[in-house]
Amino acid sequence: MGYVLAGVLLIAAFLLLGLLVTPAPSPPDAVLRTTLAGDWRGVPGDVAAVVSAVFGPVLPVLLGVALLGWAAVRWRRGDRATAGIALRVTVVLGLCRLPSLVFKPVFDRARPRAYADYAYPSGHVVSVASTGFAVVLLCLWLAPWLVRAAVAVSVAATALSAASRLVLGVHWLTDTIGAVLAVTGVGLLAATAVGLLPAVRDKVPAGRGTA
Repeated sequence: MGYVLAGVLLIAAFLLLGLLVTPAPSPPDAVLRTTLAGDWRGVPGDVAAVVSAVFGPVLPVLLGVALLGWAAVRWRRGDRATAGIALRVTVVLGLCRLPSLVFKPVFDRARPRAYADYAYPSGHVVSVASTGFAVVLLCLWLAPWLVRAAVAVSVAATALSAASRLVLGVHWLTDTIGAVLAVTGVGLLAATAVGLLPAVRDKVPAGRGTA
């Protein structure tokens, strides 16, 4: 029940933030925009463009394909438990990716500079945070000794993605914060719904999922 409550509260925070900042940029948004104004035209922008290309929408696609392929292999080898976990993580990954697709046209927030599509929430940050959430879930069930490392890497990758979009001047700070709130909220609800939270690792036979 705790995961459900946390998920609901995070989604509510995401929606409230969107409603508050869509009419006009928040003070932190405006300050950061002024601070980074024009940086996207120079070396910082070139570096940010590379980071943005790597840490963006391609990640959940690659992970989703890998999970489906792995699930098929484990299923054919008779490892139904691991295959089921991989499939359920894939479902959570897909649902976590939806906030940017569904809510961008709902909030209809303009970008800091002329750029295609709407701003809130950041699709790049949603993509990276979704991938990180899915990886953490996978480790929670199949490699618990890697959970802390997975969390650290996921947080760092999400922060890099957010920073790159801010330096490029195509998102407000609150776009990136909203993305994290949405993914975490949806992720908690989805993972609970498909039985991945709370984790009960002894349901997976020892030694499975590693080959």
